Formats: sequence, structure tokens, C-alpha cells
Amino acid sequence: MKKFYVTTPIYYINDIPHIGHAYTTIMADVIKRYKKLTGHEVFFLTGTDEHGQKIEESALKQGITPKELADKVVVRFKELWKTLNIDYDKFIRTTDAYHVEGVKKIFQKVMAKGDIYAGEYEGHYCVSCESFVTEMAEDSGEKNKICPDCGKITRTVTEKCYFFRLSAYQDKLLKFYAENPGFIIPRSRMNEVVSFVKMGLRDLSVTRSTVKWGVSVPGDETQTVYVWFDALTNYITAVDYNTEDATFKKLWPADLHIMAKDILKFHAVYWPAFLMAADLPVPKQELIHGWWLKDEKKMSKSTGNVLDPHILLKHFNSDAIKYFMMREAPIGADGNFSHQGFITRVNTDLSNDWGNLVSRTGGMVEKYFKNEFKNDATDGGDALYGEKETAVKTAYFQLEKEALELFDGYQFNRGLERIFEYINDLNKYIVESEPWTLAKSPEKRAVLAGVLKTLVRAILSVNVLLSPVIPETAEKIRGIFNSNDAGLGWKETGERFGINKGEPLFPRVDIDEFFADEPAGKNKKEKKVTEQAQEKQVEPKMETPQPQSPEGTDGLIGFEDFQKVKMVVAMVVDAEKHPNADKLLKLTVDTGTDTRTLVAGVAKFYAPEDLKGKKIIIVKNLKPAKLRGILSEGMILAASDADGRPYIPIIPEETPVGAILK
Repeated sequence: MKKFYVTTPIYYINDIPHIGHAYTTIMADVIKRYKKLTGHEVFFLTGTDEHGQKIEESALKQGITPKELADKVVVRFKELWKTLNIDYDKFIRTTDAYHVEGVKKIFQKVMAKGDIYAGEYEGHYCVSCESFVTEMAEDSGEKNKICPDCGKITRTVTEKCYFFRLSAYQDKLLKFYAENPGFIIPRSRMNEVVSFVKMGLRDLSVTRSTVKWGVSVPGDETQTVYVWFDALTNYITAVDYNTEDATFKKLWPADLHIMAKDILKFHAVYWPAFLMAADLPVPKQELIHGWWLKDEKKMSKSTGNVLDPHILLKHFNSDAIKYFMMREAPIGADGNFSHQGFITRVNTDLSNDWGNLVSRTGGMVEKYFKNEFKNDATDGGDALYGEKETAVKTAYFQLEKEALELFDGYQFNRGLERIFEYINDLNKYIVESEPWTLAKSPEKRAVLAGVLKTLVRAILSVNVLLSPVIPETAEKIRGIFNSNDAGLGWKETGERFGINKGEPLFPRVDIDEFFADEPAGKNKKEKKVTEQAQEKQVEPKMETPQPQSPEGTDGLIGFEDFQKVKMVVAMVVDAEKHPNADKLLKLTVDTGTDTRTLVAGVAKFYAPEDLKGKKIIIVKNLKPAKLRGILSEGMILAASDADGRPYIPIIPEETPVGAILK
């Protein structure tokens, strides 16, 4: 069995864990589960970075020791990972004795080689980033230097220290990058690193004399090891670098380091150079993701917009959070978190598409067969399979191939998108097959059995593909259909299905209900901000007066009239023929804030399956009206030709549900 060693960065404890920490750790957890699914023996490391000037100063302000502060904060990380069902194999702390010993070992080794030497540093240091700053932006005050990464004022530092000969590794690093073009994902980040190194590397200060909270330098107790040299070493100390025994030889080098883009330089330049100096192998690959923004703004403690995952966990299970984060942002790009977008994604994909498919199928097996399917191979079998059933099976094999290829390239958002296209096709298959109609005819019972068996097999097969992202739900679904098969491939077995009823997999959550359950204060304020933003989108203010319409322009409307029409992007979650009218379709649509029924006179030109799962434009504030006995709460936007044939604009998949046209 091939090994796979995956890591997150170790998180700095001078902050509470937020959604950014969760994203990196969730990604590592998903990759671990996926690699295990595909036959790898996986070791997943995470932990906390507990040394440095920020911790020292923060503890002093609180009147406690740095270790006491670390002990308090580290519990929050461990508790959150447990709540999020993060399946890590080891949690390392830089205050662990074996880690401290390992840091001293590699420091001594590099020093003995001559790549660490004594000197004096004079320049600027950013306490927030715990890094020496060479390129700075100046603020309005000439004496203040601003860190280009975090925007905070740096400190002028003059102190004796030890330097690492980073400049001696410039050519070696460039040679390594050239020979390993896939070292950094995505490629744009690799280009960024290569350009940085080509500009020239200066030797790096790797100790501090003014910071006492850290690993002391071997042979010089007046110095502590630079926090980044200390922190990066965790990746080898966690796998027994001290002894360099069988565990270390088996697991090192790491197969994948995962991190956000703001710490790329430390991992892609400093860390490989440290390892080269210590005659150790360089990690095989580094996966760099973007930041999570909150309502299009970067989250930060200073701006007060950091999102606590515990707020979401009060209303949603961990799988919903994992799915949203893996589905929403491509690797390398920033992701935007809004409560509206999160709830819409969960309601649409997990509640409507996946949850309802499982529930409907299980309900029909129970209702029409009382959970008793005969085996196809006995008594001539009780199921008939036609072209549609064969097509469903064939399409799954193609889906599995494509999804695995995308997951292998860590393109989980695209892989999940492809999986949900197949799920939508399964929902269409139900509509086309009309099992409720087949159930009315005893002579169609074998056909009905073929339809439902095909659905159950497809659900259990897709369930495996989704299991790395939503593992708890995958286990529940196997329980619903009494299946123990958690492996890849089409599920041919399991002819006797025992449906175990349970709670809905993903109950729908309304945005107003979400905020109503929250205490007054921060979240109440956030709801007000969200509502104000929505109001601004719906009714934009014009900064300049509109000109008067000239004579002879009858029929033109003013901008204020246009503002009255509220058009939004809606997802068609269900579509069926109107029971009382051949020309009408009954549509159930998700508007982003609610689910409503629309009746549209397009049945002559559009079948229900043509619209199900599609994003369309609707007029949201049209007065409801009954059409042949069904209340229609809006209107589809469509064009028509001279013969009256409607043409419904289909909106691109990436457009968020609830987006407002203006």
C-alpha cells in the first residue's frame, strides 16, 4: 500500500480558530479520506505554533505565562476539529519536548555544515507576521514602516543573531523548481516563487536575542530560534526525525503541504533551503489556496469580520460546512463567504437535490415493495432493465472516471459540480420513469423494480464519491439502504433493501430563522448589514437626477418604474406537468430566500426535465395569481418569436441563486 503524508500549517495560537483555519484543515481531511478511498495509507498531521514574540507579549498582558496561554488556546483548536469530524493522525505542539529536541538537532546540523553563522541584524521586524521585512510600504509618517503583508507598523530591530546562508541556495532552489514544475499548485504560485527567488536572496536571520519564549539555540542560551525555523521543522519532528527510524524513512518526504497563499514564501523558499542544508529530501508538493473573504472583504481580527465556525455548527452539521467550502472555491482562488450564499448552496444542492433524491427513492422502495426485492438471478428475477437503466449505469462509470481525475488534481469544486450534474440527471430519471404511474399497473411491477433498483445502486455508488467530503452523511445513507459497501464502483449487490427511516439528511434552513436563533449583538448586526446590502442591490440609489423624457417618447418608462420590478436568478428544483392544463408546467423554484411555485405556459415547447436543475430569471414581486387551480407566485422571464414560441434564458451555473438583475 502506497503511503501519503499530508499536512496543514501549524496554527498560531494568538487567535481563536476561524473559518480560514477550518478551510485548510477541512481540505486536508477531505484529501486524506479520498486518498484512503483510493488505496493509500495516509498520515495526516496538524497542530499549533506556540512560540514567538506575539505569544510572549500577549501572555504578559494577561498576567500568565506563555505556556499557560498556549494550553488555554490549543483546546479550542482540538475541540473544533472534533466537532468538524476532522480525522487527523497526529496533533503536534511546538512546545512538545520531542519537537524542541528536533529543532535543536537540525539547527546544529546546519550550523556544523557552515550554513549558519553569527552576525548582527539591523532592520525591520513585523511582530504580527513574525517575520523580518525587507520590502515595505511607507505610511503618511516618514518614520513608520508598514509590513506589506498585514499592513501593520514594523519595529526597528538591532540585535546580535545568527544568520542562515539563504543566498547560497538561490541557484539550487531554481534548479529544483525547474526539475519539479509541479512542486507548487496552482502554477501561478510557482511562477510567483520562481520570480521572487530570481530577484535575489539575502541571508536570513534565524535567531532572536530579544525574544525569550522559544527554543534556545544549542550552545548559546542568549538566543532563541527564529519562530519560522522552529515552526517549519514540525513537519519532520512529528514523524520521528530525532531518531530517523523506520517511521521517518517511511513517511518523509511529505507528499503534500497545504497552506494559504500568505505563507507561501516560508514554505516554498525557506523550508526547502533549510532541508537542503540539512541534507534532507524536500517535500513532494505544496498546495496553495486563497483566502476566505467575508462578504467580499478579507477576514481579519482587526476588522472584526472573522467568522467563527461554531455559529454555523449550531444550525448545520459538519458535512454541510465541508461541502460548501470544497464546492465554492477553486484551489488558488479566494472564496467568498456570505450567510445567504452558504444557506442557498446547502439548501439547493444538499437538501433539494441529494437529500430529496435519497428520501424519495427510499420512500418508494418502502411503499411499493415493502423493502422486499427478489434477487434478479432467482425465479427469473423480478426486475426488468431497459435502455434508460443501462444509460444510468453507463453514465456513472463515466462520472467516476472524471470525478477521480479531478480529485487527483485537487480540483474538488469541479469534481463536486460534475457529481451533482449526475445527481440532477437521476432526479430527471425519476420524472421520466414515473414510478408512481408504474406502481398503478401490476403488469409493470418488474419495470418498476428495475427503476428503483437502478436508483438505489446509483445512489450508493455516488455516495462513495461524495464520502470524502460528506463522510457522516455517506455513512447515514449506507445505513438507510443497509449497505456495507464503501468502495468505489457500481453497486451490483444488495438486492434486498431494508429502508431504515431517519431524520432528513439536510433540513432546509431559512436565513431569517438562522438569525432569529442567534443572540442579540454581533449576529443581529450582521443580519442588519446583510439586509441593507440586499436592499441596496434591489433598489440602487441614483446619484444624478434622471433627464426628462422628450416629447414623442410615449411608452418609455422612467428608472423609478424599472426599479419596481424585482428580477432574480432562481434554481428550478422541481418541474412537472400541470395536472389540469396541457399547456402549463408547474415549477418549484429556489429564489435564494424562499422556495415557491410558479406556473408557466411553456409545456408545448419545454419538457419538465428541460428545466429541472437549471437557473432561470423570474420576476419575484409579481402579485400571486391562480392558474387552473394552482397559485403561481411569480413569473418566468422569457423571450418569444413572431409565432409566440417562448425562449427561456438559462443562466450560467456559477451564477449564485438569488442574484439580482439590475
